[in-house]
Amino acid sequence: MQDTRGAMDKERSTSQRNLRSFPYELRTFPSRVVDGGVPVEVARWQDAVSLGFHGDSTSGDDAVKFYATSEEVDGRMATGAYLKDAAAPAGAWGLEYPVATYAYHRKTLNVGGGTLLPVHQITAVTVRPSHRRRGLLRAMMGSDLAQAKAAGIPIAALTASEATIYGRFGFGVATHACDIEVAVKGGLEFIVPASASQGVVEIADATAVRDLHNGVFARVHGNTFGSIGRQDMYRMQASGQGNYGTLEPVKNIRAALHYDAAGAVDGYVTYKPVRDQAVPTVEVVDLLAATDAAYLALWNYLGSLDLIDVVKWGMAPLVDPLEWAMAAKRLYKRTAVEDHLWLRILDTPAALAAREYAVDGTVTVHVGDPLGHASGIFRITVVHGKATVTRCPEDGSVPVGLGMGVSELSSLYLGGVTARTLQAAGRVREEEAGAVAMFDALFATSVSPHCLTAF
Repeated sequence: MQDTRGAMDKERSTSQRNLRSFPYELRTFPSRVVDGGVPVEVARWQDAVSLGFHGDSTSGDDAVKFYATSEEVDGRMATGAYLKDAAAPAGAWGLEYPVATYAYHRKTLNVGGGTLLPVHQITAVTVRPSHRRRGLLRAMMGSDLAQAKAAGIPIAALTASEATIYGRFGFGVATHACDIEVAVKGGLEFIVPASASQGVVEIADATAVRDLHNGVFARVHGNTFGSIGRQDMYRMQASGQGNYGTLEPVKNIRAALHYDAAGAVDGYVTYKPVRDQAVPTVEVVDLLAATDAAYLALWNYLGSLDLIDVVKWGMAPLVDPLEWAMAAKRLYKRTAVEDHLWLRILDTPAALAAREYAVDGTVTVHVGDPLGHASGIFRITVVHGKATVTRCPEDGSVPVGLGMGVSELSSLYLGGVTARTLQAAGRVREEEAGAVAMFDALFATSVSPHCLTAF
């Protein structure tokens, strides 16, 4: 009896410790302006985000309202983790400040074939250093992904500040972005000069881009495989009219617009000089081109800038037509390649059925998912470029072609990496001979996915 009572007391004590081990409450609310002002919970949440990303304090009324107004356009929903049943030490931030932050908005992802798939975009993820390793990120992420799945959103996405955090939640790298330096002293020479001189490029006030951005981006988004929707702040950033961290306009930003044969704007570039470089340099702030002709013409313009030796851009595609258009390919240099868009499939049949495929065929895939959203055995049957995805029984009655985790499937989704490469990396298992080759044939794309949005 004494042993039993002791065991019961120990169990009760353990249970009580577990209850106290997560002394936080998660609250979700819209980022918005109400009656001309910003709710206190939004303002405090913004300050916590700024702390996490080492930005300036957002406690000024103008900054808080600027951010909240823009985020309201996106429908941003903010989540904060707040201490409960505790008191803040004297002099420390009060309990109205969250110790961890998280947010989402929902836009679309271009998955090819003219399909813009709804996507759950995660951003503003921070955890205060004094509250790390207490399950806060797991709690916020787990709850949010479950709600997104329940709402019928087939894919979640993020762009990561750190590379090793999100794989354990099922995210996989789907696109890359390149930092490039293009030597332009004396102008750019093109193998086919006419390809870079279609339409007209003219100087414009940078403020014009603020109003043109949404229309131009809509065309770019619809034409670019792997593109994801942009948040409202982009039109301000691209035009130098403000950004997270500062409301001060960028006074040295310049803009050029590309006009097609009908006189319509189908692209623009904004840029600014970089004064601390060894050689005269300009940096591209934003470059959007709805057509190949607009893209090369804008680069032709950048190459014509007087007193400039180098043009830098931090969002170039992995496979860049500019590099192959230039007569001197060696003047195009990649200085860095970095993972950019991370995807996380939530609904495997819906996600796989949405994209287009290169050839017809069938492959059966076993997907593992520690959170359970995307797991199962799925037969992918493609006819005329469209897939029918069937969930199969997991009793051993259906032969499986290959096995992988949801992180791997999410990386493979846009064709930015092959199953053969992930097999060589030890991340994909071939259970039937030829299954990897079939999967790669189905998922092959004629263009590399490219995302021009960070969030």
